[in-house]
Amino acid sequence: MVRLEASLRTLELTVRRRLDGLLQGNHVGLLPGPGTEPGDARPYQPGDDVRRMDWSVTARTTAPHVRETVADRELETWAVVDLSRSIDYGTAATDKRHLALAALTAVAQLTAGGGNRLGAVVANGAMTLRLPARGGLAHARGLVRRVATAPPAPEGVRGDLAAALDELRRPPRRRGLVAVVSDFLGEPVWERSLRALSARHELLAVELLDPRELDLPDVGTVVLADPETGRQREVETTPLLRREFAAAASAHRDRVAAALRRCGAGHLTLRTDSDWVSDIVRFAVARKHAAGPRVPRRPA
Repeated sequence: MVRLEASLRTLELTVRRRLDGLLQGNHVGLLPGPGTEPGDARPYQPGDDVRRMDWSVTARTTAPHVRETVADRELETWAVVDLSRSIDYGTAATDKRHLALAALTAVAQLTAGGGNRLGAVVANGAMTLRLPARGGLAHARGLVRRVATAPPAPEGVRGDLAAALDELRRPPRRRGLVAVVSDFLGEPVWERSLRALSARHELLAVELLDPRELDLPDVGTVVLADPETGRQREVETTPLLRREFAAAASAHRDRVAAALRRCGAGHLTLRTDSDWVSDIVRFAVARKHAAGPRVPRRPA
């Protein structure tokens, strides 16, 4: 336990030092940007999100207008953490479970302060753990600790990300941010549940990857195992098999990315063989720049 506490504290300090200063001023969701409360209408400008068109003002003035929103001062964030057996895998500098904790710590850091609250739904296919949304540093640390000590899924039990997402729909939560941390293996049967959440929440999807899930090395005969079902198969890593494996992995990632785009989710990829902190920083800075400066309100 002492070693775990020291490891989590080091993780928190690493994230805090690298991400410090990214969030300044009013914000909603993971990064600065528009809020959810309706504000003033203003003329449409090229590059504005057409989903914010104010059709009543447009019809009245015969010129296209968009509706501004007021930045939220308080944010409720929910993290959905997938801890199915495939998460306990890694062949590079770390494993995907560590990346899941890193992503959760980053979300906690980036949404901390100002009365904001953080909660989590943790699922491994066999059990679902709901941690209520509360504010404060002590709560955030305790939440990360609970996720770190969550038991692994029993062998033969598949994860059910869709069921975990549905936990946030019943009962409906106040508008805020939902961060989904998963490796998104298997068919995207979770898309319908995630799309339903997008009607009320800003979405962030953190995809966890290991290089061996994308490309088989030339190692001769190898036994491949499905960590969720326990099924094993001995294969010869021929050039043809390696090409087919890489093509199938690439096609799967494309399907996942397309499903996340249809849901309107921001997509952050963390790999076990890369500097995950730099990846988070680049993503945060890119989203911050994409949000652009807020247009000042016109005087009444």
